Amino acid sequence: MKPRKIPMRMCVGCREMKEKRELIRVVRSPEGEVSLDPTGKKSGRGAYVCRDAECLRRAIRQRQLERQLEVSLTEEVSAGLTKEMERLASEAKDG
Repeated sequence: MKPRKIPMRMCVGCREMKEKRELIRVVRSPEGEVSLDPTGKKSGRGAYVCRDAECLRRAIRQRQLERQLEVSLTEEVSAGLTKEMERLASEAKDG
């Protein structure tokens, strides 16, 4: 039996190739709303980032998320994404 192929994706923050399940997807919905997608199943254009708030901040600061998602991010959206990532990271540490 052949070993299963592990899907790899690049983090837009640190530019490292990692297993898809180690990353979290940031998605732009067809309506233009940008949000985190922990399940990876929301429809829309996506970009992957490490499960680390610092990687997300770097991707926002370097405008990598804007390029990948083809949208301009406002301060409120950027702050919301960072806050949600920090919440997910703290839940992962606790659980």
